Amino acid sequence: MPDVIVERIGAVQRLQLNRPEKKNAITVAMYEAMATALRAADTEPAVRAVLLCGAGEAFTAGNDVRDFIERPPQGPDHPVWRFASAITQMQKPLVAAVHGLAIGIGTTMLFHCDVVYAAERTRFSLPFVDLGLVPELGSSLMLPALAGYQKAAELLLLGKPFDEQAARSLGLVADVVPGDRLEETAMAAARSVADKPAAAVRMTKALIKRGFAESLAATLQVEGAQFIARLRSPEAMEAFTAFLEKRPPDFSTFD
Repeated sequence: MPDVIVERIGAVQRLQLNRPEKKNAITVAMYEAMATALRAADTEPAVRAVLLCGAGEAFTAGNDVRDFIERPPQGPDHPVWRFASAITQMQKPLVAAVHGLAIGIGTTMLFHCDVVYAAERTRFSLPFVDLGLVPELGSSLMLPALAGYQKAAELLLLGKPFDEQAARSLGLVADVVPGDRLEETAMAAARSVADKPAAAVRMTKALIKRGFAESLAATLQVEGAQFIARLRSPEAMEAFTAFLEKRPPDFSTFD
């Protein structure tokens, strides 16, 4: 089975992360597959909505660290940035069903989904600073806009995990549902919006996002440049090495 499953269910394109043995940790190849699938859905008239979900016990544990070290997102044509472009510029509605773990990119991609449902006992985390990195995918803009500066600083600077109820309070999640009803609920929402007038849906989404469009584009550029620079930093190398060696990182020698 592929690590990303793409299937059409009526007018809904279902995109499932399918690496359950690794908690759906995302590889470069998976970014490429997701970017291609989102672009194709946005240009295919028969697709009216997209559903994002994950197989197994997690939505995604974030980037596959070993794969990320071996194939870092250095240039604009890298699959990571193609995925970022695809999800942030998506014109058709995106519905997400999130469960288990939503770490790093697993949380930041949700800022660009239109309706997000979370299962009970879902854990979210933004551990970029802990890895010697900076926020990505526009989260340094979107999170303060949703939650205010203090809460955004707590979550981004401290990397403090939060649960599904906190995610709903922040405005990141539309509703919390029992795990056994998660995908059913999300698919019902995707089908409902897919049945509505497509042009009106696209224009309404564009109007809702209009206030962020220019700022988001600028933020993505700044974040991307800083993210690439931080990937080369000794702090990031120490964090990644410690993760792979299953030990606490030691940042005491870095300024």
